[in-house]
Amino acid sequence: MFHDLLDLLFPRLCNFCETALLPSETVLCTDCLHTLPTLQNHLEPDNETDKIFYGRIPIENATSLLLFEKKGITQKLIHNLKYKGHQEIGSFLGKWLGEELKTEKRYKEITAVIPVPLHKNKLKKRGYNQVEKFGKEIAAALQVPYNDRVLLKKSASDTQTVKKRFARWGSIGETFVVEEPNSLVGAHILLVDDLVTTGATLEACSEKLLQIPGIKISIATMAVTH
Repeated sequence: MFHDLLDLLFPRLCNFCETALLPSETVLCTDCLHTLPTLQNHLEPDNETDKIFYGRIPIENATSLLLFEKKGITQKLIHNLKYKGHQEIGSFLGKWLGEELKTEKRYKEITAVIPVPLHKNKLKKRGYNQVEKFGKEIAAALQVPYNDRVLLKKSASDTQTVKKRFARWGSIGETFVVEEPNSLVGAHILLVDDLVTTGATLEACSEKLLQIPGIKISIATMAVTH
């Protein structure tokens, strides 16, 4: 009765169409859930996410759960997650992808999940890293540690969205640092982020991590653009 009263006073809404959710629904209503542009990247070694990094950084595997399209459902989900405090979206997508990855032989070698970090000023302003719950759910599914203490962003950067790819790579590359690199010697990490577009941020993070002897890197994101 208490939960019914809460739903009546503060109805849980679908994160896309904003209709009231049924008790059995979370994040999205059933209709919107069935329209999600899902990918099967984890089943395909040469997928959309993999191809972004060809010839740029050596990665073991790469996967994205959803396709990102402007004004589409994926864009709305990530916007609500990043800017409206709907952290349940990160948990929802992380559980989903984690269940997929734990059955795949290529991801059974992962030894830790590491998120792309936020600068401490942005983290303080937003109150959370939008990738945290996504990464923690994947780590739980793979039964490995989630580690957000080794890869840090040391300086806030101006928005990168309007800069060209190579300009972005140059400006981002010096903003990430690795703390206690010895703890990752010989590790196979899964680097997680919300969205991959040009791949510049993930490339910059990987370049830093690849300086550690024997390290292997795989990548998982909530979504990938065309």
